[in-house]
Amino acid sequence: MRYTSKMAGSVRVPPRDERRVRLEEAGYNLFNVPSAAVAVDLLTDSGTGTMSDEQWAAMFEGDEAYAGSESFAELERSVEAVMGIEHVVPTHQGRGAENVLYGTLVDEGDVVPNNTHFDTTRAHVVENGGRPVDCPADGAFDPRSDGDFLGNFDLDCARRVVDDVGAERVPVVVVTITNNSAAGQPVSVANLREVRAFADEIDATFVVDACRFAENAQFVQQREREFADASVAEIAHEQLSDADAVVMSGKKDGLVNVGGFVGVADESLLEAVEQRAILYEGFLTYGGMAGRDLAAFAVGLREAVQEPYVQARVDQVRELADTVEDAGLPVYRPVGGHAIYVDAGAAYDHIPDDQFPGQSLAVELYREGAVRGVELGSFAFPETERPEFVRLALPRRTYHREHIDYVGETAAAVAARSAEAPGYTVVDEPPMKELRHFSARLEPV
Repeated sequence: MRYTSKMAGSVRVPPRDERRVRLEEAGYNLFNVPSAAVAVDLLTDSGTGTMSDEQWAAMFEGDEAYAGSESFAELERSVEAVMGIEHVVPTHQGRGAENVLYGTLVDEGDVVPNNTHFDTTRAHVVENGGRPVDCPADGAFDPRSDGDFLGNFDLDCARRVVDDVGAERVPVVVVTITNNSAAGQPVSVANLREVRAFADEIDATFVVDACRFAENAQFVQQREREFADASVAEIAHEQLSDADAVVMSGKKDGLVNVGGFVGVADESLLEAVEQRAILYEGFLTYGGMAGRDLAAFAVGLREAVQEPYVQARVDQVRELADTVEDAGLPVYRPVGGHAIYVDAGAAYDHIPDDQFPGQSLAVELYREGAVRGVELGSFAFPETERPEFVRLALPRRTYHREHIDYVGETAAAVAARSAEAPGYTVVDEPPMKELRHFSARLEPV
């Protein structure tokens, strides 16, 4: 798919001296760098994409009613058509949905298995007194692994959890599609069905974190034989059909800049979710979003499962991976659907893990070319066994070939001077370590 640009923004590459000062002022944490000082922003694909003309047109007709908004009714219809979910509880974004759902399901002392918890999911489980346990597929964190569905949920791991704590302490089982923390790897429909059966065995609520459901469906179409002749839209519907509840950030595969929801199939759960949503997010027909945002979200969901769009999306991520790898930085393979994951542990093997080689690589990409990525290793996930990854996440429908070439040029310069990069130490961090990477400050060792 090709796009025409109907609006453009300017990009400035700040001089090297300014980049140095920006890093010092930010405490070497790229979340603290202002976007005006970033040339190519690959920090996240969440809410950073470009909306279509159809979405902008829908915004002009947004119904801003506090109660009974027609724009919410449009979103409900889209969610049911695209995802097969009947009951929709809107929230301002994905972490709002996590707060609503996990605050309802998780109590003190509970254990929550997930194929791999991402940062805010992990934090919401901890905040409610639970213990998050990662159950990734074998080889998911090995940059040299090979497999079609390395994002899968490891049922043997989950059964060990149940044997250890008892089924009554495992009230919810979560599968994240695609598996963001495991290099954006996809999850098979067969695995989702197996997890559904396991949840039934232990009488647990089965939750799918569906932020990147369309990208996952595209991988299923290409790699899972049962679905070789199915459309992305059909697969998107099927892969969510067994879930009791769905957490959705519209800022990913909803193709909007704000918004999310909890989707509920289990009606016994619905009332509790709705009451908590009213308390934290707003009334049930707006959930922290303006009517115009609801309207754009309704259109974006339908666009996300269009074959030309999702194929172009995945192809561009592969293009970025090839470019960065050709520049000399090692990239996790196979490539996922929304981002590439650079193996900073291999690129900076002179820096020990406790000095955060991933953070060092992220800093050097900014220092060299004002390219902003994010560390997803031991700095972002303390006290967990994660590889030293740097994620470069592509916003949807935003960047073009020249931006990818520029990232490649930056990566080549960084790779050429890899031996000169220092490690880092944390000098200030918030009490909740699960979220420290958003605001902690560091300094070079």
